[in-house]
Amino acid sequence: MGEEKSVMVVGIEDNQHSFYALEWTLDHFFTNYNSNSPFKLVILHAKPTPASIIGLSAGPGSVEAFSAIESNLKKIAARVVEKAMEICKAKSVNDVVVEIVEGDARHVLCEAVEKLHASVLVVGCHGYGVIKRTVLGSVSDYCAHHAHCSVMIVKKPKTKT
Repeated sequence: MGEEKSVMVVGIEDNQHSFYALEWTLDHFFTNYNSNSPFKLVILHAKPTPASIIGLSAGPGSVEAFSAIESNLKKIAARVVEKAMEICKAKSVNDVVVEIVEGDARHVLCEAVEKLHASVLVVGCHGYGVIKRTVLGSVSDYCAHHAHCSVMIVKKPKTKT
């Protein structure tokens, strides 16, 4: 009888940093193990709510705007998941669970760690400076301080010019 694998959650969004973090994780923890990886892979995309995009004020045309934004967010989420699955398939990693959860990425990832009893959370890093990170907030920084598991922040190497 096989031992239950630890859960590794990889948080992804629609940017090169997230996809690089996924590829790096697959290369280092999955592709060389031939389905004997010590981890169960869960890829998670946090889809923002339309209200977080347009705010909570309801004015003329807000219903139409809300519907258009919701439709666009669903298309983006589908594209992100499709790209993640293509990356996994290209690296022959087929035993993967992909989820889309609506909400703020910081909270969605930390809640998923709790729910899945994950032992590792992997996130990409935009490489923002202190000011930008302070203004925009950092998902990786938040998760490093609040997730109840080890958090691995994967940085894409800077290309030398």
